[in-house]
Amino acid sequence: MSKEPSVAPGEPAPSVVSDSPAGNSPEVHAEEVKFTRAAALWTSLILGFLILTVLLIFIAQNTASTAFTFLSWHWTLPLGVAILLAAVAGGLITALVSAARMFQLRRAAKKNLQFALKR
Repeated sequence: MSKEPSVAPGEPAPSVVSDSPAGNSPEVHAEEVKFTRAAALWTSLILGFLILTVLLIFIAQNTASTAFTFLSWHWTLPLGVAILLAAVAGGLITALVSAARMFQLRRAAKKNLQFALKR
């Protein structure tokens, strides 16, 4: 016995939706695409290239040489390069301070875990 409804000639067939887990449903449901590490990598690469492009334009437009003095050292650099070097130096200092803090927190967490396991 067939459970399909009868259809008169010339009428469109009714759509059948099945919730069966066997996957024999005539409608195909696409699974939700999850955000993966590869997608994050591609997003980061594109964002990085956009930032590099903006920095390149900034350096190209600020080529006037500027004199710098630090303690007894004297030198000249293009202004764009000098600002970029200052930004990179600031980022490196921030990364070093952050790394020291993470090391400190990991050490404290490890000591707390060892203390909790001894109880």
